[in-house]
Amino acid sequence: MTYTEEQFQVISNQFEDKHPIEVLRWMDRTFPIGQAVMATGFGAEGVALIDMLVAVNKNIPIFFLDTEVLFPETHQLRNTLEEKYGIRITRYNSTVTLEQQAHLHGSSLWERDPDHCCNIRKVKPLQDALKQRSAWVTAIRREQSPFRATAGIVEWDKKFNVIKINPLVTWTKKDVWKYIAEHNVPYNSLYDKGYTSIGCIHCTTPVGDGESDRAGRWRGFQKTECGLHKPDTTPTESIPIQHR
Repeated sequence: MTYTEEQFQVISNQFEDKHPIEVLRWMDRTFPIGQAVMATGFGAEGVALIDMLVAVNKNIPIFFLDTEVLFPETHQLRNTLEEKYGIRITRYNSTVTLEQQAHLHGSSLWERDPDHCCNIRKVKPLQDALKQRSAWVTAIRREQSPFRATAGIVEWDKKFNVIKINPLVTWTKKDVWKYIAEHNVPYNSLYDKGYTSIGCIHCTTPVGDGESDRAGRWRGFQKTECGLHKPDTTPTESIPIQHR
């Protein structure tokens, strides 16, 4: 069966006023186990979505991209989530070690060319993680950044050639934290220390009063995205999709 971008828009529109868990239930009905997978960076949105996903089907794979420079608090949160929900969150990492990266591109590449560093440590590993998959679930929200402002709930991801499912795009930050509190969802302790968007150690700082939530990412650069969610504007024709 094939879909066009217009048909994805129709599917997406039907969920605009629905709870995110309804999107996850649709995904679970639509794709065979293993064909749809969730990616998480262990942010507030991600842990809320994991809580919902586990309630729908604990067998849907969840993975994260280990850049090898994540905060210890992030790794601890992974362990906590696995224990609480009885799940395994799979690790994907770059085939280029930090030592090899320094040898090839100089030390502390993130300080000179963070886009290149993100491509090595996040974009390429995601390409590997999504091989042989039909869809990936993300926890992005429209209000987070200009690149995310037009994201659909269900859309075709031209960069990675899979369906991209964004159940939380219509939610506000307040919605996310309300859900976390009401459902007693574990979250990264760095949020209690002034961090509002958490990535790698070297590229993440707390934010001050009046700053945007992503102001603490890649300070000193005109950069708000690691590259995973920057859209590819190449025209797309009909798209074959494997269903149950």
